[in-house]
Amino acid sequence: MTASPSEPHTYDLAVVGAGSAGLSGAVTASELGLSVALLDTSTQTGGQFYRHPAPALGAVRPEALHHDWSAFTDLRRRLAGSGVAHLAGHHVWSTVREDDGTWAVHAVTGADGGGERPVRIRARALLLATGAYERQLPFPGWTLPGVVGAGGAQAMLKAGLVLPGRRVVVAGSGPLLLAVASSLAAAGARVPAVVEAAGYLRYARSPRALATNPGKAAEALLHGAGLLRHRVRVRLRSAVTEVHGTDRVEAVTVTRLDADWRPVPGTGRRIACDALAVGHGLVPQIELATTAGCATRALPDGTLGLALDGLQETSETGLWAAGETGGVGGAELARTEGELAARAIAARLLGRRSGESRIADLRRRRDRMRAFADVMAAAHAPGPGWQRWLTDDTDVCRCEEVSAGRVREAVAELGARDARTVKLLTRAGMGWCQGRMCGTAVSCLAARAGAAEPPAERRPFAVPVRLSTLAALDTPDALADEPVDPDPDAS
Repeated sequence: MTASPSEPHTYDLAVVGAGSAGLSGAVTASELGLSVALLDTSTQTGGQFYRHPAPALGAVRPEALHHDWSAFTDLRRRLAGSGVAHLAGHHVWSTVREDDGTWAVHAVTGADGGGERPVRIRARALLLATGAYERQLPFPGWTLPGVVGAGGAQAMLKAGLVLPGRRVVVAGSGPLLLAVASSLAAAGARVPAVVEAAGYLRYARSPRALATNPGKAAEALLHGAGLLRHRVRVRLRSAVTEVHGTDRVEAVTVTRLDADWRPVPGTGRRIACDALAVGHGLVPQIELATTAGCATRALPDGTLGLALDGLQETSETGLWAAGETGGVGGAELARTEGELAARAIAARLLGRRSGESRIADLRRRRDRMRAFADVMAAAHAPGPGWQRWLTDDTDVCRCEEVSAGRVREAVAELGARDARTVKLLTRAGMGWCQGRMCGTAVSCLAARAGAAEPPAERRPFAVPVRLSTLAALDTPDALADEPVDPDPDAS
């Protein structure tokens, strides 16, 4: 579908994010008769989970690094045969409800959002499927070259067919670690250890969630078998508490943790490596929704997700969300929620209800998988003692080079009682990432011994934008639908 730049066009539905949830929502809505625009920052569909190499790399079997690849290829096939306008390379920075009740989706185009021109898409309804980003907890040496996010290491392998190093320790908390480690080992990296700060006993406290989600257990066994085959040791209730090296990672110290994630004195062990892939779970990416006024709910792992009704609608009428925005739960849950939201949107806009049995089935599947997601989040929630890993000279905010000592000083001596005040006193969180990397750490340090509030996710701009882009808002002719190229994944 191609829209003329000179003729404003209003779609029935705009979907932001072309991962599992967004693809499922877009193709379902199109098949139900809605006109759909699908916007995504990447030039390829699939999101973070189904990252895959660009055609120029000549990968023969991209599916080898993915779980449930057939589900993605089915969505991609349906997208290619639909009337969905796939707007690749569109960085959405704001969504606004207009006076007539429609939604205006503001984006900038180009490889990094700064290359081309501003674009505005209008739609009667909006579906946000923006996914999540990694949560990082700082520790001494985490800024050394060779330290990468666990998800980042997986993205390097899936999209670029490259390894972060030859000898890679995988550390942090959450089921992603097992997937990352098994992928790296299968690709030829030596993985001395998987270091998990939590354990797996909390899963056993929820037998019903385990019994009703057998696929999750099968997936864990698959990754476990891969680690066993490559002789990768899994160390539970442990953490990387220090990285050693000068110009690059040379080794890490792994320390046992107590139940609150406090390091146990005298248990540190040094492991030689040239890279560290680390991550402590995922944080729902909800800035576009919260800026639009959507309500949130606290998740069991201390993060915030969107508060959604039984059909995935947010507290803002006409705005739906699916996938990790409501809490991290995996690709299958994201696909289910995307379809459920699309069917609810189609019923609202077309004024007729159909497929009630399908909707009921989707809701049952969603509730079953969401229950497991909550168990998973609780099992890997960071304990308060992780702050004991930090020395005063450990950088907490990498962008602004704010150390843990400066944050502690702001709290103990300058009277800061929350992350916002710490930010004003130290500039922690004012850098390029706008607190996405340091937000959790700053909130925890500001809380002292109390419970840390999840970092605020209300930002006027979801991504950095140029002043010229803001100026173009007063020039309607400069904001138009962009001609849509054929889906780059269709070939």
